Amino acid sequence: MMMYRQRGAALITAMLIMALLAILAAELSWNNALDMRRTMSMIYHDEGTQAAYGAESWVSDMLREDARNSQNDHLGEIWAAEFPILPIESASVQGALTGEVIDLQGRFNINNLIDQNGEINQLALEQFMRLLRNLDLDPRLAGVTIDWLDPDQDTGSPLMPDGAEDSLYSSKTPPYKAANQPAMYASELMAIDGMDRATFAVLAPYITALPGKTTINVNTAPAPVLMSLDDNISLAEAEGFITERENGGFVDVQNRFKAIVSPDVLETLDDSSSFFQLKVVVQIATVRVTYYSVLHRDTGGSGMVVPVLRSFGTI
Repeated sequence: MMMYRQRGAALITAMLIMALLAILAAELSWNNALDMRRTMSMIYHDEGTQAAYGAESWVSDMLREDARNSQNDHLGEIWAAEFPILPIESASVQGALTGEVIDLQGRFNINNLIDQNGEINQLALEQFMRLLRNLDLDPRLAGVTIDWLDPDQDTGSPLMPDGAEDSLYSSKTPPYKAANQPAMYASELMAIDGMDRATFAVLAPYITALPGKTTINVNTAPAPVLMSLDDNISLAEAEGFITERENGGFVDVQNRFKAIVSPDVLETLDDSSSFFQLKVVVQIATVRVTYYSVLHRDTGGSGMVVPVLRSFGTI
């Protein structure tokens, strides 16, 4: 009887050992599969990043060549066309690259709201308020944006009494402070008081954050931006401008707009641009890389194009 019990105990022990070995083998196999997956994802991400950098170089050459061959920038030029789907193929993986280039000077530059002395630019403020009204957004956002950008801690001003500074933002959860400096990204406005995701989604296609004071390219500006140039520009008139510029842009911007906008606004209009935004989406296997690059093109004659801001995922 003792012998049978010993044999039974040995059998149970052997079965437990086999079960533990099976569990260990399964765990090792699972961890190995995860390691392989992580490694391949990292490799694909690196390949996607390099492909995005290649697209940036290609677009830079395109913009440089455009500066040599054209005196203005308009939506009929090759840089303004959406990329065709470009395949990425190798022996082990397939992918694709798509992208687009946007003329950022067709948008309202929020950094124009504050001049080089840290004071409110009244002309830009009036334009921004018109843009907000055209989009059916709260005009108070203009004053809050100014307080976000200006260097002081004074809430509001005689021009814009409704503002917000650290005293308000520090009471939020979590607390934070106003930037009190020029914006690097237009998406910084997501942090200002009164701005929610839905409101920013309406405003985002018409604003940008560029260094220094910039002009507006009327050859690429959308209808709400064109309407923001003067109170008397209706939607129908803005759409008429868009139709008129289709074949190569406006022939003479100054003469075309001098009877429509004030002389001060006329000085802020242009038919060419220096700042462009490249968006590239690279898909390799299950890995997606979204890359943004703000490109600056020298207008001094060289046409040199350099990236001034790069971002992955959002901008």
